[in-house]
Amino acid sequence: MIFIYPPVAKTGEPPAGIARLSGVLASHHINHTVVDANLEGLLQIIHDTRLNPAITYDNWTARSLRNISDNYLSIRDIETYKNLDRYKRAVNDLNHAVESWTGNGACPGLANYRHNELSPLRSADLVKAAECPEDNPYFPYFSKRLIPLIHDNATRFVGFSLNYLSQALSTFAMLGFLKKKFPQLSIIIGGGLVTSWMRNPAWQNPFKGLIDHLVAGPGERPLLEILDVKDIKDKYSGPDYSSLPLENYLSPGVILPYNASNGCYWNKCSFCPEKAEDNTYVPLKTDHAVSDINRLVEETDPCLVHLLDNAINISLLKKLADFMNSPWYGFVRISHVLTDPDFCMALKRSGCVMLKLGLESGDQGVLDKMQKGIEISTASLVLKTLKKAGIATYVYLIFGTPEETDREARKTLNYVIKHKEEIDFLNVAIFNMPVCSPDIAQYKTRKFYEGDLSLYTDFEHPAGWNRKQVRTFLKNEFNSNKAVAAILNNDPPFFTSNHAPFFVMRS
Repeated sequence: MIFIYPPVAKTGEPPAGIARLSGVLASHHINHTVVDANLEGLLQIIHDTRLNPAITYDNWTARSLRNISDNYLSIRDIETYKNLDRYKRAVNDLNHAVESWTGNGACPGLANYRHNELSPLRSADLVKAAECPEDNPYFPYFSKRLIPLIHDNATRFVGFSLNYLSQALSTFAMLGFLKKKFPQLSIIIGGGLVTSWMRNPAWQNPFKGLIDHLVAGPGERPLLEILDVKDIKDKYSGPDYSSLPLENYLSPGVILPYNASNGCYWNKCSFCPEKAEDNTYVPLKTDHAVSDINRLVEETDPCLVHLLDNAINISLLKKLADFMNSPWYGFVRISHVLTDPDFCMALKRSGCVMLKLGLESGDQGVLDKMQKGIEISTASLVLKTLKKAGIATYVYLIFGTPEETDREARKTLNYVIKHKEEIDFLNVAIFNMPVCSPDIAQYKTRKFYEGDLSLYTDFEHPAGWNRKQVRTFLKNEFNSNKAVAAILNNDPPFFTSNHAPFFVMRS
C-alpha cells in the first residue's frame, strides 16, 4: 500500500495522520510506503524554478526567483527567527516564487492552492481535475514519482489523506492519473475534509467509480478492514515518522506533531464544527500518550513538540508539567487550572513555550450564549498568569456570530487593548456557520459559496451584523487600532502558529 499526503498544505512539520496510520500498519506487519507529496512537490518547484532570460520580470519576482533556494534554507535556519522582518521577507519571497510557478489557471503557494476556473467546493470540478491530471502544476512531479512506486512495490491500494480544501484539486488530479494508468488499483480517501463531507446529512457520494473507499473519522480500523486484515489487534500502536523526510521540512529543526485525542472534550460550543459533525471525543489513555511522546522525542530529537488536540485535557496537561523536557506548545481551554502561578511555572519548566487559547469574544454575554464555558474574569487572570510564567499566548477571536452585535465587537476590541501586554499573537476570523449545525434552522440562510461540497452557509444576522458590516469594523476599527495592529504584526505569514513558538524561543 502507498499513503499519500497531497499538496497544498503548510510544510513546517510532517503530517501526523499518515504517520499514525503508518504505525498501525507496521504493527500489523503490512508493507507500505509513505509519500509526503506536499513537501516533495514543493521541493521540486524550488529545485526546478529558475529565472528565464527570455522573460522580463518585475523586481520582486526576479529577486524571489533568484533567491528561491536561499530563502528555503533561510526558513530552516534558527538565526532567521531572531529578526521578524528578515523572516517575513524570506517567507513572502519564497511564496511569491512558488506562486510564479503557474499554469492552466492554477496557482500553488506555501499554504494555499488557487484555480481560476476549478473550485474544490464543486464535485464536478474535482471530477474534471481527475479527468485532466496533466493540467495540474504538480503533474511533472507526481507522474514521475508514482509510477515506479506502483511497479516496484506491486501496489494494490493507494490511500490519500485529504484534510484541507487546498489539497482537494491536487488529490483528485493524482487519483485520476493513477486510475488511468493503473485501473486495478483500489483508491482510498480519508482525512478531515472527507469526514466533513460525509458527516453532512445531505451527503450523496458524487465520486462513485472514481474512489473505491471513502473513510470518515479515525481511519485505523476502517483501513485494516479494507485491507482485509483478519486479526486486527486492539492494542494501541503509536505513530511512525521513520518513513518521512524529517530533515527537509520548512522549520529550523524537526517539529514533532502528536495527537492525544480525537474530538473535543468540551463539545458544547454553539456552531462548533466538531459538535455539528457529531465527532465523538476519544482520548488516549494518559499513560499511552506519555509513552508515545517519550519514544518519539527519543527517536526524532525534535526542536519543538506540537500537540494537535483540539484542547489538551487537564489530565494530560498536568502530566506534561511533570514529565515533559522538550519545547512544546498546543491548544488548551481557558480554565481555572491556568490561573495557578505554580502550575503555570511547572508548565514553563516542562518546556511549554506557547499556548493557543480559544477566547472567541471579549463579551461575557456572547460567551454564555455560545456555551463556551468561559468566564471573562478567568480569561484575564489566565493571560496574566501565563505572562508572568513566561508562556506566550496565541489568542483566537471570532467576529460576526449570531450572538454578537457591533456593541459586543467593540467590547472585544477593548478587551484586547486592555490585555495587549499579555497577548502575544492573534488569530482573527469572521464566523462561518456550518451547514450541518443543529442550530441552523432558526436562521434565514443563503448560499455562502457556490458548490455542492460547501461546508458553510451565510445567514441573515438577527441584528443586521452581517459579514459586510463585520469586515468594515475589522478593517476600520479593530485591525487599525495601534495596540491590536502591533499584535497582528507579530504573526508569521503563511505558517502562523506553527512558526510563532520559534520567535518566542529566540526571545
